[in-house]
Amino acid sequence: MKSILALAMLGVSTMAQAEGIQRIGEPMLNGQRLPFSSAVRAGDTVYLSGALGITPDGKLGEGMEAQARLAMDNLGSALKSAGLGWGDVAKCMVMLDDMKDWPAFNKVYVTYFPDGKYPARSAFGADGLALGALVEVECIAYAP
Repeated sequence: MKSILALAMLGVSTMAQAEGIQRIGEPMLNGQRLPFSSAVRAGDTVYLSGALGITPDGKLGEGMEAQARLAMDNLGSALKSAGLGWGDVAKCMVMLDDMKDWPAFNKVYVTYFPDGKYPARSAFGADGLALGALVEVECIAYAP
């Protein structure tokens, strides 16, 4: 009897956890659904999937500044879909195909936080990014 009760409680706990997760956005590329959500809300936290510097038709921007702006705009769209804005971002991770592009990326990045209140951030060089991109950015936002 005790084990049946424990299993029943486990089932309730699992259902409650599943209901607490909200998947936001179904990204597409060339008419194909990608195998992830644009963002996932878990409690007071929204995890934004990595965004590339691509146009709506799936083409990479020309050069680091164009790709940086497109990546940040794509993240901004995911934030908006979650009812959030750049002021809600607590942490970002930046992946660069070449670390020499760090200054050019930063030049664009700072324009998304005009009040100078930047989130925590890490940046690292990657040995190849999806679609041959120069940059990918993912963020975590606070959404009470």
